[in-house]
Amino acid sequence: MLERIRIVLIGTSHPGNIGAVARAMHNMGLADLCLVAPRCDVVTQESISRASGADHLLHQARVVETLEEALSDATLAVGASARSRTLPWPMVSPRELGTRLAGECRADNARVALVFGREDSGLTNAELQRCHAHVHIPTNEAFSSLNLAAAVQVVAYECRLAWLDNQAAPTEVEVDDELATAEELERYFEHLERTLIAIDFHDPAKPRQLMARLRRLYLRARVEKMEMNILRGILTATEKASNDQAR
Repeated sequence: MLERIRIVLIGTSHPGNIGAVARAMHNMGLADLCLVAPRCDVVTQESISRASGADHLLHQARVVETLEEALSDATLAVGASARSRTLPWPMVSPRELGTRLAGECRADNARVALVFGREDSGLTNAELQRCHAHVHIPTNEAFSSLNLAAAVQVVAYECRLAWLDNQAAPTEVEVDDELATAEELERYFEHLERTLIAIDFHDPAKPRQLMARLRRLYLRARVEKMEMNILRGILTATEKASNDQAR
């Protein structure tokens, strides 16, 4: 389970925070670190010092330019959010997340991405809408700001607790088919939007949160690869029928 969990940091601006995140991950048995467009160097004297012996995670960390690259093979993406959003999204606590991952990671192609935002502004709405669910740490409302590494530590700790519980009491879960990856879902959303525009159901000039709501629907459904093939086939047939009618 722990080997299937990736920590994704977006736009991190302080190397010390990256080092502290590496330490928090290594404490809890996590090793997959990915940084999206960091605003500082990853391997520095400060980050190595703050890693306190976990600097190998800094050297092997993957650095990418976009969140899409970081999530390309993920079957579940969960974004850390401390703010309420205009469009409600499935929300879990760190403990609920850990419990969910124990079952999630039994699928052969399971890859979980836990996404954390910038120190100063967190994750954007667009970034959060690429996640199946959001995780919220229930801090003191009068002082709710958490250091990045502290937030990662809390979530990683709950993942480890769930893993330990699962080791003590393993259960068999039958998985019908592999889940669609984030990359496959993004291609589907692009195809869906293109088709909805073609049949005059969706007007990009007046979106009315249509695509955001459809994203929420399909991400909540946890679409399998075979189901994704069916959905893409329906869209292709719809496009063909629309073109034939236009002629």
